[in-house]
Amino acid sequence: MEQLAAALEAGCATVYADFEDVRRFADAVKLARGRAEIFLATPRVLKPGEQGLLKTVSQGEGVVIRNLGCVEWPVRRVGDYSLNVANALSAELLIRTGLERVTVSYDLNAEQVIALLRSAPPEWFEVVIHQHLPMFHMEHCLFAAFLSGGTDSTNCGHPCERHKVELRDRVGARHPVQADVGCRNTVFHARAQSGAEWAMRFMEAGARTFRVELLNEDAAQTRLTLDSYRALLAGKLSGTELARRLKLVNQLGVTSGTLTVLG
Repeated sequence: MEQLAAALEAGCATVYADFEDVRRFADAVKLARGRAEIFLATPRVLKPGEQGLLKTVSQGEGVVIRNLGCVEWPVRRVGDYSLNVANALSAELLIRTGLERVTVSYDLNAEQVIALLRSAPPEWFEVVIHQHLPMFHMEHCLFAAFLSGGTDSTNCGHPCERHKVELRDRVGARHPVQADVGCRNTVFHARAQSGAEWAMRFMEAGARTFRVELLNEDAAQTRLTLDSYRALLAGKLSGTELARRLKLVNQLGVTSGTLTVLG
């Protein structure tokens, strides 16, 4: 909610919201009403019998679709990166179902993103230009396993609402773990990745919709991040300057690609 308030104060016209506590969706919609259109995110996985979860994300102006089970939902829809749109054929297939736009797959490097923008109407696509890369998604809930004596949401006491969990790797990086409304966990990369140095080339290829993904940033960091990318897209700040200001990594996702050889 702190990030949402900062984004609204920064003048963002469209915001996406995702909470592990389903009660916050109504609060988010109330806060954004009259100030920005708000899309709420579905779970990354939707199993049989879990359709009730969708009621919590149908309160805004639209929905961010994260799984194929929700693609034909009769609401305003934007396809998320998890639909893995990596070529013009998959983009067209999803756009024909009524999605307003689709998010470019994180599997593509920058040159491939440009090729995709040129192979289909560029207004179909949304480019995530800043994100903590999601490394894996799992059924196992670390919050319930290590911070409670329970086994699932019915008896764990919901420690995910009160605590933060990180996984520390062999070099000391601390990778954040987030729970979703279905109690599944996603592990994100510790450092934010950026496509800032490629932004102008993406725009030259026709991209007009860019997304900044936030994770654990506080209000001040949220405002600094959004203002920096706004200056970048207006041509007032270079990609190198932005990366230095925000202490970002220009390596994965929408930049040079996940298979870059280092050193």
